[in-house]
Amino acid sequence: MITLFGIPNCDTVKKARAWLTAQGIDYQFHDFKKQGVPVERLDAWMTAIGWEKLLNSKGTTWRKLDAATQSTAVDAESAAKLLILNASLIKRPVVEWVDLPSKANISVGFDAENWAKRV
Repeated sequence: MITLFGIPNCDTVKKARAWLTAQGIDYQFHDFKKQGVPVERLDAWMTAIGWEKLLNSKGTTWRKLDAATQSTAVDAESAAKLLILNASLIKRPVVEWVDLPSKANISVGFDAENWAKRV
């Protein structure tokens, strides 16, 4: 089962969910706002694809952080602390294409062309 992690009001998450539905693909949705960031999954994502790819340093939430807070994200451990405290800092959506995460089974962001190759 595909699991899509994100925030329901995020435009990219909306596009991703609409795409999956239009393709007739069943998926589970994990709402960061209601269910929080799953710490054990976050660790697996960072191992698979790297913390730099998960941390959305181009988004509004990042830009609203003061420079001192931004400067604390220097490695996986420090980035994880920020991501757990503020799920909006995670680039969305994060998708687990199968149950066991690996680099090949995780994607971040929405790319219809890439997703079509996965399903």
